[in-house]
Amino acid sequence: MAKKHSFDYFEAFVKAVDSSCAAASLLNETLRNFDPDRLEEAMTAMHEIEHAADGDKHQMMKVLIREFLPPIEREDVTELTQKIDDVTDALEDVLVKIYTFNIRTIRPEALEFMDIIVACCCSLKKAIQEFRNFKKSELLGDCIIEVNDLEGEGDLLYTRAMRNLHVQSSDPIEIMVWSKTYNYLEGCCDACEEVANILEIIVMKNS
Repeated sequence: MAKKHSFDYFEAFVKAVDSSCAAASLLNETLRNFDPDRLEEAMTAMHEIEHAADGDKHQMMKVLIREFLPPIEREDVTELTQKIDDVTDALEDVLVKIYTFNIRTIRPEALEFMDIIVACCCSLKKAIQEFRNFKKSELLGDCIIEVNDLEGEGDLLYTRAMRNLHVQSSDPIEIMVWSKTYNYLEGCCDACEEVANILEIIVMKNS
């Protein structure tokens, strides 16, 4: 008889990606309704999301230490959990850098990045929701491809954003600040793709 798990790992994965989606939504709202005087308030809200996500991750690790037979390999549980947490951390990093760089206005390409990042997180959530039934799911593979495609869009946007920055600005401080900010925004896309990649690897190992 199969062991019945009192702890639902798959639901915990969904909860983790929910935190990433909440962080993406908060960052998107902050940049679209940008008020530099309210950034500290936004950072506090973002840190609460990140802190709660860390707490959920630590709880899962405590359970995993005692677990005799998790539904997938321990290493895969650990890596997937960490990769999802990396997405939330990357989103918080963007907000912190905008604050520390004292950015006063948001460039349009940053909002384009947010469109891609929010879409990435939505696709990741669909993928994680399908993960429980990965052996039968017809949607999981499509969701993984969606994330990979969106990350590719992010790469193209990064090149265009950097080009526009250097063409439109002659201020070395602005160029430095926004170059680093674009790096962090692209890093969010990369972090999402890392989750999709580890999902694909886990599915292949268990199929």
